[in-house]
Parts: sequence; structure tokens; C-alpha cells
Amino acid sequence: MYRERGGSGSKAEIGAVDRKRINDVLDKHLEKSPPSASRGLNSKEKDRMLVPSTSSGKQPEPRSLLKSKCSDEESETDSEESDVSGSDMEDTSWISWFCNLRGNEFFCEVDDEYIQDDFNLCGLSSQVPYYDYALDLILDIESSHGDMFTEEQNELVESAAEMLYGLIHVRYILTSKGMAAMLEKFKNYDFGRCPRVYCCGQPCLPVGQSDIPRSSTVKIYCPKCEDILSKIEVPR
Repeated sequence: MYRERGGSGSKAEIGAVDRKRINDVLDKHLEKSPPSASRGLNSKEKDRMLVPSTSSGKQPEPRSLLKSKCSDEESETDSEESDVSGSDMEDTSWISWFCNLRGNEFFCEVDDEYIQDDFNLCGLSSQVPYYDYALDLILDIESSHGDMFTEEQNELVESAAEMLYGLIHVRYILTSKGMAAMLEKFKNYDFGRCPRVYCCGQPCLPVGQSDIPRSSTVKIYCPKCEDILSKIEVPR
């Protein structure tokens, strides 16, 4: 009895047959399972499936390339910002540039509409040389005659523009807008303080002693001691 069982096949042969059957069943199971199943995949195949694919089929770029691209984009944005700041400097009007110069703290910015009105500039053409060119310079109007002038003539035009703006400023500060602008500068101590001790830092006002251009320098007037003082250094 035992010999017949033993003669049918050894235990090793039976185990080999059973393993073959198990492998056949597993292969059939894997064929039926969806391709997304990753239990039977090895580590390399799993890594391939975990790598994100693109629509074009290209491999994703490494972080070093991404960082270099980000740095390039940042440099481009910085260059654009610098270009914008440079364009802002170019867009600054002549009036703003002149009023922000050191020593011109007493001037306020005159409206372009006031300067463009010929009625407000009546009689100034006879007092200022190169009047038309100086007025174009103040209003930032490009003139083709500037290329024809020599360097010395261009300096004369710039000097005439400064003189003309001062004469326009004298008339402008008598208007309501001009008085409001000067009052704002007075509140901000732009005209300086009285140096006398008993005035306790009273803010001053600018005053001129002559209507003739360049005949005398500007002075400051203290409303508290009611005295006219020489122009003092205004802190920036």
C-alpha cells in the first residue's frame, strides 16, 4: 500500500507540480488585474510608475534646472523694475526737478495750467531773455531749436528758465492755490525756524524786499518777533 503511493511520485515532484499550478494561477490573476496594480512589480518598475509623466512624454526637469530658471525669471523682473525706476526718473517734470534742488526749498510747484495761460504771464517776455525757449523748457515742450544752440546758449536758456519760473512763482503764490501750497510748506517748517530763543522755534515765511529780479536775496520773516532775518539753512 505504502509502496504504491511512493511509486506514484516523490514529494519533490509533487511540490514542483503544485508550484507550477500556483504560478499559472498567479499569471492569470495578473493578466486580469488592471495595469495600475503595483503589488507584483519590482522596485524599479514602481519607481517608473511613480515618476510623473508629461503630455509631451519628456522627463521632468531636475531641481537644479528649475532653480536656474527661477533665478533667471527673478533677474528679468529685477531688470524690468530697474527699467521702470529709470523711466520714472525720465518722466520727472522740469518743475519738480527744479523745486527739489538744494537751495530751492522756498519754491512750490506751479500748476501747468497757470503757466499755459498767457494772461498770467503778461509782461514777463520783456524781462526775460530767450523767453520762448525758457517757457518751453519749463513746460517740458521739445524744441527743435535746442540742437542749433551752442553749449553757452543752452546755459543761457536754462538760466532764463530759472529766472522766468521765479517771476511766475511770485504771481502764483498770490492765488488761492498758491497760498494753500505755501501754507502747507509753512506748516511743515520748510522755510525754517526763527533762531531767537524767545520765539521758541517759530516757523518763518519767505519775504522779498524788491520786485526787480536778482536785485536782492530772499529773506525770512518771523511772525512772532516781526523781524526780517537773513536766509538760514533749512534742514533737508
